[in-house]
Amino acid sequence: MFRWQNLIDLAAYFFVRIGICILQALSIETCQQVSRGLAWLMADVLRVRRRVVDENLAQAFPEWSPERRRRVARQMWEHLFLLVAEVAHLPRKVHDTNWREFIHMVDGDTVARLLLTDRPRMLVTAHFGNFEFLGYVFGLLGFPSYAIARPLDNPYLDRFVTQFRGATGQFMIPKKGNYEQILRVLTSGNTLGFLGDQHAGSKGCWVEFFGRLASTHKAIALLALEHRATVLVGAARRMGRPMRYEFRLEGHLDTREDVAATAGMRPLTQWYTAQLERMIRRSPEQYWWLHRRWREPPVRAQKKRQAA
Repeated sequence: MFRWQNLIDLAAYFFVRIGICILQALSIETCQQVSRGLAWLMADVLRVRRRVVDENLAQAFPEWSPERRRRVARQMWEHLFLLVAEVAHLPRKVHDTNWREFIHMVDGDTVARLLLTDRPRMLVTAHFGNFEFLGYVFGLLGFPSYAIARPLDNPYLDRFVTQFRGATGQFMIPKKGNYEQILRVLTSGNTLGFLGDQHAGSKGCWVEFFGRLASTHKAIALLALEHRATVLVGAARRMGRPMRYEFRLEGHLDTREDVAATAGMRPLTQWYTAQLERMIRRSPEQYWWLHRRWREPPVRAQKKRQAA
């Protein structure tokens, strides 16, 4: 039976593959110039999600002028377009013999020590910098990572992305029906990665993020406390030029030892959220201000905050 959706998915797949081929044929410097032009188009001409971005920036940086918010919004779009080009260039440019040319590990000894332990460990990052770059390089270095993600609706694109990530040891765990696989990761000495800045709805854990309550998924803290895991917070931040990053471990704690931060789900969630905020403040133009991170919290969460 002929299905139009299958034809649409296949056409989208070919469109994406052709786009990747074009990006790979261009120099990364040319990609940067194109990204700058596309950023101007999206931010200043088409004004895509301009209101959401401006409201988020005004919430996070109330001291900023409207002009500075517009400038950072344009830089954010440039970062996003350039990120796509960098990911397309990754397999051809970055290898296990030259990775040091592209990423600098701040306090690399500590990072290596934490990744080489046989303890359950979880890496929390955000929609900041280039998390695809980070996972790729960690895989090259022999530190496979696992991340929980919803499969793409397009089966052809989902297969392509899965193969790209799996080539260097980045593995995706489906969001539904994944608990046994999560347990295997946590007990096998591998790293379980999370994006810790996603809105979790009214039933999430409400903690402060840039001075305002934000709903955060409970799973990160619950898994860390249940399995007495080491929690690492960090990101790959672009340093001036395309394809040049640094990985900075913003913070880490051992849930067996840090009593204050691991007194419960909320303290631990607030701890890593504060690390993410500090990380984003360092380079706000590299954060995805496009999504609605702040939404009205339930009355119960507001009362708890006022009573604290």
